[in-house]
Amino acid sequence: MDIYKFEPIYKERVWGGSAFKDFLKRPISSGEKIGESWDLVDRPNDQSLVLQGIEKGQSLRELVQGKPSSFMGPGWNPTDPFPILVKWLDCNARLSLQVHPPQNVARQLGGEPKTENWYVANTTGDAALFVGLKKETTKNDFEAALRNNQVEQYCHRVDSEAGDSMFVQSGRIHAIDAGNLILEIQQNSDTTYRVYDWGRLGLDNKPRQLHVEESMQCVDFKDFEPIPLKSKDKMILANAKEFRIKRVNLLTDSNLLLKSKNSQCAIISVVQGKVEICDQHFSIGEHAVSPYCADCLINCIEPATLLVTDNFFLPNNN
Repeated sequence: MDIYKFEPIYKERVWGGSAFKDFLKRPISSGEKIGESWDLVDRPNDQSLVLQGIEKGQSLRELVQGKPSSFMGPGWNPTDPFPILVKWLDCNARLSLQVHPPQNVARQLGGEPKTENWYVANTTGDAALFVGLKKETTKNDFEAALRNNQVEQYCHRVDSEAGDSMFVQSGRIHAIDAGNLILEIQQNSDTTYRVYDWGRLGLDNKPRQLHVEESMQCVDFKDFEPIPLKSKDKMILANAKEFRIKRVNLLTDSNLLLKSKNSQCAIISVVQGKVEICDQHFSIGEHAVSPYCADCLINCIEPATLLVTDNFFLPNNN
């Protein structure tokens, strides 16, 4: 196939809301607290399934393993999972304060490193992000605040609005405040250490598990007051060793040859408008995967903004 679309996997969360139904127009039952939609995933217990074509029903793992060179590119090890996980987060309430482990610490703790990027698609109310620490906060300050339930005063909180993009490298303390609909593009990892949960109970009406000891080994205590990218015309949102994310704005009836045949695999995420990619329609909230072996022509049906994720694997001949 020239382009792949996958079926979302929905996750109920204590902080979830109704944005998938109301804003993304997805068929979610009223009353369900869906907090996450895993739209592209290759994990042992979660597998994206192809929605259309002759490979309908095949998992992402089967595609990567069955045709590693044509899907990912020459030199890809077929036993390796797809390196990127793409999910939507409906943050109707504040998420826990958490941190992901850097690679060297992840090995020691038996977890996986995780660097991610947030793209804010929509906001309501007093939406904000917690990212990094306030200036001059020390580890001793933070640990004492945890014991006294005063940790919020040491966390850097910044207002958020649609179009903002925030890079969250491993080691950065963070939380998403209420009122954000976020597209999260991340390393293929499910390791999160929850350091504080604002005194909240989980879906089972019990306190959720905290990982304070592990978190203290991961937090970068020199990471002070980062700010999101604000320019809606900025082309490169993230350019890290794990992935690159580009923003592409298209006008109605315009077209773009995003990539030619035999060039690196790319993920296209529609965050505004509607496009046609290789004769398939994609609306806001949907994603396409263009494999190595195919070119990718995009026709714009209505004004659109796309996020293009690539550089997560550079084939031998690229």
